[in-house]
Amino acid sequence: MTAITETLAQTVGVKAACRLLNVARSRVYRARQPQSEGEGSARRVPAQALSPAEREQVRMTLNSARFADRAPRQVYAALLDEGHYLCHWRTMYRLLATPDEVRERRDLLRHPTYRKPELLATAPNQVWSWDITQLRGPVKWTYFYLYVLLDIYSRCVVGWMIAERQSAPLAKELIAASCTRHGIRPEQLTLHADNGGPMRAKSLALLLGDLGVTQSHSRPHTSDDNPFSEAQFKTLKYHPGYPDRFGSIQDARTWARPFFDWYNEQHYHTGLNLLTPASVHYGQAAAIRQQRQTVMNIAYATHPQRFSQGAPLVAAPPSAVWINPPSDRNLP
Repeated sequence: MTAITETLAQTVGVKAACRLLNVARSRVYRARQPQSEGEGSARRVPAQALSPAEREQVRMTLNSARFADRAPRQVYAALLDEGHYLCHWRTMYRLLATPDEVRERRDLLRHPTYRKPELLATAPNQVWSWDITQLRGPVKWTYFYLYVLLDIYSRCVVGWMIAERQSAPLAKELIAASCTRHGIRPEQLTLHADNGGPMRAKSLALLLGDLGVTQSHSRPHTSDDNPFSEAQFKTLKYHPGYPDRFGSIQDARTWARPFFDWYNEQHYHTGLNLLTPASVHYGQAAAIRQQRQTVMNIAYATHPQRFSQGAPLVAAPPSAVWINPPSDRNLP
């Protein structure tokens, strides 16, 4: 390629030739420089470098019984006080690093590399996420616990419960009842959660195995791995009617029942292009979209000048919903 570039450069110049052939100019200029015999075969040893025998002497000194437990700086200073100079302490570190003889003295906890959960839902009842949040009770340091199961495709709350404690048996009851109510078949559903105690309980894992439900968990200390449940809790706690405290567990349940009815049936979800979770979950989205499109067509026919982008199109809800979409391959 360099020879072709040189030939073309004689006609159009080096810059144009390199641009046409997509060759770096530095490559051409480097090829033009004469090379001395043996150049490139071996790196020239600096005049100030230690000889192999000197390097071995330094390593033996550092690894001796006297200095094995001391840092190179300490060894360097001790030898100077005794009238000896082997090399600078930085060189000592470099010589130790080559055979990997420098390490942390303490045994540190090394965290494993956790696999990022990648979950895809293209229809309701394929992936549910669930979590537990605290609701403040009547006095300080008292709480009630809200369990919520959420379908990530439709954002529909498919099950909820308020209890006085976090408990794996209670979670089992809620999940089993919700799976029965929605007709979940074996191998149909993946249930995603974080790493809390009830989520990791062996009894819950056995139940999910009996139901044929696949378990999935967030990575430790990674709240973004369960984004849909976190977003739903924010919607709940930022609702205008959400109280600062609940007087009793009965008050909490009385408040939550109409809230979840509103959330599923009346809340126009931005993630669903302003459809309600229930309409997407129960297959009513297409009819609602068609009706909205009829309204928009009439509006466009009446005042086309008000639509600078042309005839409006009512957007459908997302056809695929991911938790941690992969970045190294095409998404559906």
